[in-house]
Amino acid sequence: MLTLDLSGKKALIMGVTNQRSLGYAIAEKLHQAGAELAFSYQGERLKEEVEKLAAPLNALTFQADVTKDEELDRLFAGIKGAWGELDYLVHAIAFAPREAMEGRYLDTKRQDWLLALEVSAYSLVAVAQRAEPLLREGGSLVTLTYYASEKVVPKYNVMAIAKAALEASVRYLAYELGPRGVRVNAISAGPVRTVAARSIPGFMKMYDRVAQVAPLKRNITQEEVGNLGLFLLSPLASGITGEVVYVDAGYHIMGMELE
Repeated sequence: MLTLDLSGKKALIMGVTNQRSLGYAIAEKLHQAGAELAFSYQGERLKEEVEKLAAPLNALTFQADVTKDEELDRLFAGIKGAWGELDYLVHAIAFAPREAMEGRYLDTKRQDWLLALEVSAYSLVAVAQRAEPLLREGGSLVTLTYYASEKVVPKYNVMAIAKAALEASVRYLAYELGPRGVRVNAISAGPVRTVAARSIPGFMKMYDRVAQVAPLKRNITQEEVGNLGLFLLSPLASGITGEVVYVDAGYHIMGMELE
């Protein structure tokens, strides 16, 4: 059995809110491989929960709202002070106002569109800017996306546009960070029953449909997302960058089901 040893590696995981977060699944796998961890969370409301999650993983915790430059500056100053360098960054951050997910995309308000894009897509650029001076050669960034970035998923609305922008950003960041030996990839995960998923109108219909149509005839697990995240961050994926990698039981390959 292959054993992955990431002892001495430093990883920042952004966007964990609870134990069912996909970012937390990746964090657990990194911890099991020996990496040192830090979590960032948005605000005081999440502080207690994130600190509770961080404790068994011996992870540092930092507060940072990705829409505020000064808080991001403080976060990465804290990372530099604690570790000096950084190897891995997991970006698991997305948000859209609920009303922008419930109606027609055609009716999306300007401020809701801009907020969704800022939090869900530009935030990757903002954190990459600040991580760049700290990233060691062989470093890796991973973000989370979804199939609605390329095909219409009713009610995913503005979040689909944000994910499309996020995926384009992955390619450009991979190109610009590549000469330093730093890789950037995205995980396109199938539906998983997380707290964040509950905010998506019609989520359970999506969840059930994937299990019916996907070649594996089931949905994926958090652990499968964690395994892929660990792989993409690690030296095992040293030749992979700028990619959107699917873990969705094969759902994305399907065109038409005739049975």
